[in-house]
Amino acid sequence: MPRGDKSKYTDKQERKADHIAEGYEKRGVPEKEAERRAWATVNKDDGGGKKEGGSGRGQHTGNPAAHKGGKLGGAAAADRPAAERSASAKKAAATRKRDGEHTHR
Repeated sequence: MPRGDKSKYTDKQERKADHIAEGYEKRGVPEKEAERRAWATVNKDDGGGKKEGGSGRGQHTGNPAAHKGGKLGGAAAADRPAAERSASAKKAAATRKRDGEHTHR
């Protein structure tokens, strides 16, 4: 089986890769790079093709890439002192009041 052969991937894995690639392309990533990243994500999630003979066959990995999101956010804000966060919030509220809340949406 040559490198890059997708014959061991299921239809669902192919749809998943297409969907991921679309998302990258919407964000301005070139098509070839988007494809490469999409298949890398599918492999990270599933450990390879799920059809007979694929390296990921029969192994459940827990879909790590799909659960990564919320764990990373908020760390920087949590490290700042409460007074600093409060000052930021007050400044943001003043800006919204001054500029009109719906002008930037």
